[in-house]
Amino acid sequence: MFRAVRLGGRMMEIHTVTLDCARPYELAEWWSEAIGWPLVDSAPDDDEVMLENPHGPPHVLFIRVPEDKTVKNRTHLDLAPQDGRTRNEEVERLVKLGATVQGDHRRPDGAGWVTLFDPAGNEFCLVRSAAERVI
Repeated sequence: MFRAVRLGGRMMEIHTVTLDCARPYELAEWWSEAIGWPLVDSAPDDDEVMLENPHGPPHVLFIRVPEDKTVKNRTHLDLAPQDGRTRNEEVERLVKLGATVQGDHRRPDGAGWVTLFDPAGNEFCLVRSAAERVI
């Protein structure tokens, strides 16, 4: 859940997290399927495509850029399963959608995470659900 933060007397809100990519519409469709957020008024040839968080900001914005991704992302998303699904179930589902496991950091006690790549090679992590963390 988003929380506004007061810095130096001012409130700031993270409105969007932006991912540069070669094909924004295709990547946004993949992420829409992965996290369940809808695309906002977009078409396949658009240079910018937004996924709208149903609960309000932050949203995810995909922007067309000419250069290929060449290095590790300096920022990435950490995702946690919802609706009673487990981290392991979601890893399986995302791999079937086209994600690739980059690193498996799950520990025998159930803690840890899995680092994945989306179809464009952007890293993201999948952590345990809230229900799994209280067990």
